[in-house]
Amino acid sequence: MECSRIALGQGAISVSRVIAGMWRMADWGMDVQARAGLIEACMEMGVTTFDHADIYGDYTVESLFGEALHKLPGMRDKMEIISKCGIKLISDKRPAHNVNHYDTTAAHIQASVETSLKNLGTEYLDILLIHRPDPLMNYDEMAEAFTRLHTEGKVRHFGVSNFTAVQFAAMHKRFPLVTNQIELSPVNVEAIEHGLLDVMQDLAVPPMIWSALGGGQLFASDRQDTPLMRLLQTVAADLGVTVAMVIYAWLMKLPSRPIPLTGTGKVQGIRDAVAATRLDLDRMTWFRIYEAIRGHEVA
Repeated sequence: MECSRIALGQGAISVSRVIAGMWRMADWGMDVQARAGLIEACMEMGVTTFDHADIYGDYTVESLFGEALHKLPGMRDKMEIISKCGIKLISDKRPAHNVNHYDTTAAHIQASVETSLKNLGTEYLDILLIHRPDPLMNYDEMAEAFTRLHTEGKVRHFGVSNFTAVQFAAMHKRFPLVTNQIELSPVNVEAIEHGLLDVMQDLAVPPMIWSALGGGQLFASDRQDTPLMRLLQTVAADLGVTVAMVIYAWLMKLPSRPIPLTGTGKVQGIRDAVAATRLDLDRMTWFRIYEAIRGHEVA
């Protein structure tokens, strides 16, 4: 089964309907050949979009991915690479940082992109996201940085991550954004209930979803006997699929067209997400799950 695709930015770019999230790559214990094998397996099932951030793996994941990509000549032009910037963490790899903080100045955005390109071994990013909203961010300055990077051919498209509806709208009117990467899962439905997904739907900007499976919380041993998990297990058994597939399908039914990121280095986990793109939950099943999430009936 091959993953479908979805258009962003009024068709300016398309990405795979499921995105391979690489943020844990440093924890997967893979040598370079195994990392290259994972990339190939994703590409073979049509998952051509890979998500990064400069800080992932204590500033190591981009280089780990770039090293593996170097083993796959010609593969770069067949994929889409996303990265993020704007967070500065205390790290022995960044000795100048003496406090965790945000930096969305034009100088930092430019410098971060240059470093990401070097680490990934590529001449351009398909999409750059501002990782977190910064209390000191200047929307006009960020728009100028985006324009410069686009003109230089270093970044083709831009978005944000974890922005509120107001913050997204403020940036989007200054520079066209292709996505807002946000947290959404059965253990965190704030984006549904506080109107953010309504804004994304209204603007026809599909959000990307991180922690779609709740960061593993749903699968913890102490959560297996909750009403939500019992229902998810029943629905999965009735449909002959996995619980993860039901969760991905539940998210993707939302009309804002969320694009889930996986967080696993296991091919089967990514394959489940791809299979879920073909699983259409009926409206009553969707609301049964929603009621279990909320803990009360819809009224």
